[in-house]
Amino acid sequence: MIRAGLIGYGLGGMAFHAPLIHAVPELELAAIATSRADQVHARFPQVRVIDADALIADPSIELVAISTPNDSHFPLAKAALEAGKHVVIDKPFTNTVAQAEELDALAKARGLVLSAFHNRRWDGDFLTAQALLASGRLGEVLNAELRWDRYRPEVTTAWRDIPEAGSGILADLGPHLIDQALQLFGTPEALSGDVAVQRPGALTDDYFEIALHYGKRRVILSACRLIAASRPRFSLHGTRGSFVKSGLDPQEPSMKVGGKPGEQREDPAFYGVLTHGDGMTETVPTLEGDYRHYYSGVGQAIAGGGEPPVTAADAILGLRIMDLARQSSAEGRRISL
Repeated sequence: MIRAGLIGYGLGGMAFHAPLIHAVPELELAAIATSRADQVHARFPQVRVIDADALIADPSIELVAISTPNDSHFPLAKAALEAGKHVVIDKPFTNTVAQAEELDALAKARGLVLSAFHNRRWDGDFLTAQALLASGRLGEVLNAELRWDRYRPEVTTAWRDIPEAGSGILADLGPHLIDQALQLFGTPEALSGDVAVQRPGALTDDYFEIALHYGKRRVILSACRLIAASRPRFSLHGTRGSFVKSGLDPQEPSMKVGGKPGEQREDPAFYGVLTHGDGMTETVPTLEGDYRHYYSGVGQAIAGGGEPPVTAADAILGLRIMDLARQSSAEGRRISL
């Protein structure tokens, strides 16, 4: 087993990283760096709680997972790589492309695994959409929409609402939506971005819409904090039919309240609907999502010397698209990749 340490025990560390590392046979959750020792020991009594410097310096720890405020991702990851550790970084991978490229070069020079935690590749709705595309039942998909809506009208003191590097909804939800689109359709030829601040008193972006251009195909990615009646999470429209799926994967809400990874099953009421070209419809059961596959893949990459399930190159492309979306929005024009 590969001994892993986690830095950060906020929402990401508590609901995702710690239980997932603990759940996979390839890894052992050995230590967590946090000020919340009581919360850690209530759930993981055997895990040591130490500070970040001690965790990185511990020679017995091979893998360091980073789930901390966005502006600390780069310095912590750099320190861990320089100490000879394999590294997983929560999204956004870093705040700039240059930082990400520096980490990627450092990891390659040291022969270390460096991966971005894009766990939404293992959402059940995404896996279902991916399978439908591969099956050909939709025909050629020319219009697709991936949306992630929330209703958060109040401006808070959370990092998302504080005007600093790594804040805003594009940095928060953009990495997941962009990564899913890249997995489904590949790298676009061009994009058009619209990034805005809509809520009264808000100082960071709380709305974005990015149109990815693939020849005649258009893929729309969007998120907003002022939509109470959420739009469908996936809408795929092809020459043979359409697939529309609402709701969010049940893994996150379950794991937030202590549910074990792999136990979640989606309510059939949220299954997507496939509408054929002749107007006939059928319900499509959602495939089972399982975030454990991410950390299993990381463990296997460390043990076998292969690529992790999400590479640094994957994250760098996503960061570039986010930068170009901001540029497109500011300049009011379509930008080629």
